[in-house]
Amino acid sequence: MTQTTLLSYEAPWPVHCLDWCKTPAPGQQHRARSAYRLALASFLENFHNQIAVIGLQDERVLVEDDYTDYPDFVTLCEAHHGYPATSLQWQPASATSFSWSQKSPAVEFLASTGDALRIWEYSTDGPAPSSSYVGRQSQNSSGHSLSMKIALSGPKQSKVQSSTTGAPLTNFSWNEKSPNLIVTSSIDTTCTVWNIDTSSAMTQLIAHDREVYDVAWLPGSTDIFVSVGADGSLRAFDLRSLEHSTILYETPAPKNPPPPSVSPSSSARPPTSPLLRIAFNPSDSNYMSTFHMDGNEIQILDMRSPGQPVMELRGHHAAVNALGWGSGDHPLLASAADDCQVLLWDLADYTQGPASPRSAGSRLNSPRPDAKKKIVTEPYMAYTANGQVNNLAWSPVIQGLQMNTGHSTSPGEWLAIATGKSVKALKA
Repeated sequence: MTQTTLLSYEAPWPVHCLDWCKTPAPGQQHRARSAYRLALASFLENFHNQIAVIGLQDERVLVEDDYTDYPDFVTLCEAHHGYPATSLQWQPASATSFSWSQKSPAVEFLASTGDALRIWEYSTDGPAPSSSYVGRQSQNSSGHSLSMKIALSGPKQSKVQSSTTGAPLTNFSWNEKSPNLIVTSSIDTTCTVWNIDTSSAMTQLIAHDREVYDVAWLPGSTDIFVSVGADGSLRAFDLRSLEHSTILYETPAPKNPPPPSVSPSSSARPPTSPLLRIAFNPSDSNYMSTFHMDGNEIQILDMRSPGQPVMELRGHHAAVNALGWGSGDHPLLASAADDCQVLLWDLADYTQGPASPRSAGSRLNSPRPDAKKKIVTEPYMAYTANGQVNNLAWSPVIQGLQMNTGHSTSPGEWLAIATGKSVKALKA
């Protein structure tokens, strides 16, 4: 019997954010389905948005072809979010062994950004009867619950959702080495480093000349992070020397800029091509991936050779919306776009070079001689969705599963994608 390579879920609302859990639920390590939980966030143009946790109805959907009378994923719990979430992430795997002062071992953290940084507690009361997994569930009927722990906004934290006062947050990055640290990006040009264990802002800095759209910790570091924004630049910051930043990349000026507007506010801002997302290659943190607003190409940058991309991936035929690296020994880069395509890129042959890898603790001052930009046009794999793909999320490497029916699954990664109200999980 063949293993399932596609799992599906239909949400009651358009899905904007999604993330795959990094660890089994507390107390659920023996339940294989616990590794197949996703967090989703809606996009509704009102104050009635939701976040939800979905999970496998039954492990048998991974192998049994005749188990199609039931949905693959079902809703485990939901919570009101107000404005749409701009990002939603599960706690890093390191959170299970971190010495928290304000976290019970019986809960998992989720974090979201929007009008504030919110930390959510997900918990389960233990194994629920299988009948309670059938159909969409109310918040507590299946033993799963999702509740807000804290909302952080501006320089001071607010414990009440309605009293947040900071500028809207566009994204955040959760530090894997110290999971008490989260750095957020905002439309007010700032990035803020939070200690979620003490519910306090550690530092806030003006990161860009315009809105900041994404931020990412350097893998293995608690000091260095990078950000991208509407000014078209990619910048690196070191918390040990905040008096300056390192500009790693600036988008070239448009060849045919539009004529200046009569408005002084707009004419004072030179035309730029905003950078929307930034992501590190987890197996070699010298390399980062980014893309421009309305751009079809993906730029691969090398921190040792700032100034221009070392690679450009040209496979999409419409604006790119999302990208992400897998976490296996040989990570693939996934990209998704308005052309309904999900492309997987294998860049190992292009990124292996004689230069020694830079340690996470070193400073950003070891440039390499500029090399000619490589153009990559052939993805490793492609998937065509039923509509524009808005977002994606990789699972960790999930171990193989041996079932009491005699069936088994092979270990590997899954890639979840969001298209309208549909979520698909593809076996990579």
